[in-house]
Amino acid sequence: MEQATEIKLSILDLAMKGGWIMVVLAILSIIAVYIFIERFIVVKRATKIDKSFMERIREYIKDGKIDSAKALCSGSDTPIARMIEKGLSRLGRPLNDINTAIENVGNLEVAKLEKGVTLLSMIASAAPMIGFLGTVTGMIRAFYNMSMAGNNIDIELLSSGIYEAMVTTVGGLIVGILAYVFYTIIVAKIQNVVNLLESKTTEFMDVLNEPA
Repeated sequence: MEQATEIKLSILDLAMKGGWIMVVLAILSIIAVYIFIERFIVVKRATKIDKSFMERIREYIKDGKIDSAKALCSGSDTPIARMIEKGLSRLGRPLNDINTAIENVGNLEVAKLEKGVTLLSMIASAAPMIGFLGTVTGMIRAFYNMSMAGNNIDIELLSSGIYEAMVTTVGGLIVGILAYVFYTIIVAKIQNVVNLLESKTTEFMDVLNEPA
């Protein structure tokens, strides 16, 4: 236990030697984690739908109970329900107009799901560069200390600059890799939602094309 505690403290102490760059990287990592968790919950919620939802919509349309179908959509807070509700509100118009209206709503729903994803991508790209900036400033400090020391160069005098140079590089890479993994997961899940919306749109249009 004692050895584990010492390792933990040494890692924390090492991170603090990275200077203000590490503070920036820490903030970026917190933002990345927050966006990932928040978007993960939102996207997962978007895929939840009653398995009998489309079947009930089909029955309501066949029976001419359009108001009941709209009420069913209104009671379901999902992108699919909002798309179908828009399609129901366009009944009586050409099928192409209905399909276009549904697609427009779908695009808006996908845009809502993608909120914050661009920032996640930016963090994945910027964090390594910020870490490299710390590397450059750390080496500049190390060489400056060498020039000021003259002939009395002491390894302890140079250690702070070298620590900053190395630690910020590692920190930037860790944050960048973490953000990139988060970004990839969220984008993949959003694509699954897009595929689901497209399949439900096709299913709804098939219902409208069925003979009365």
